[in-house]
Amino acid sequence: MKKLFSTEIPKNWKTNLFYDDVQSSIYTADTTKQLTETTLLDITFVNQKIVFDSIFKQKMLKKHQSNKLSLLKFEQTTLLNKPAILDIAKGTKGNFPYQIANLFVKINASNFMHVKTEVYGDSLVNERLCKSINLIERIQLK
Repeated sequence: MKKLFSTEIPKNWKTNLFYDDVQSSIYTADTTKQLTETTLLDITFVNQKIVFDSIFKQKMLKKHQSNKLSLLKFEQTTLLNKPAILDIAKGTKGNFPYQIANLFVKINASNFMHVKTEVYGDSLVNERLCKSINLIERIQLK
């Protein structure tokens, strides 16, 4: 990888790494569990500018609408001591209840990080999202 960031991932989780000229990504999940019992986590460092404005919010809302998801939360926050946007939506994906949390973190003027966590099913949703947030908070920028 490009060594732009690191994070702690449980040893039993299956992890895939991806990088190209624009992004560096870690995609991971506990594949020892059923889809409706696990959490999927995708952390991507993107070499691109991001602007948190009304156009950004409209794009997110439009994406959720096209995926038939309902917005639960959209707020400015901080992550890694950087300005961030938290976006949480829910709906159905496939035949399963589904929740997705997106965090967009402005690293600097030229880069941002997109952290996405997905939870399928309706069992222990909050607990699984909290576990994912705990992993997200361990991200370290290089």
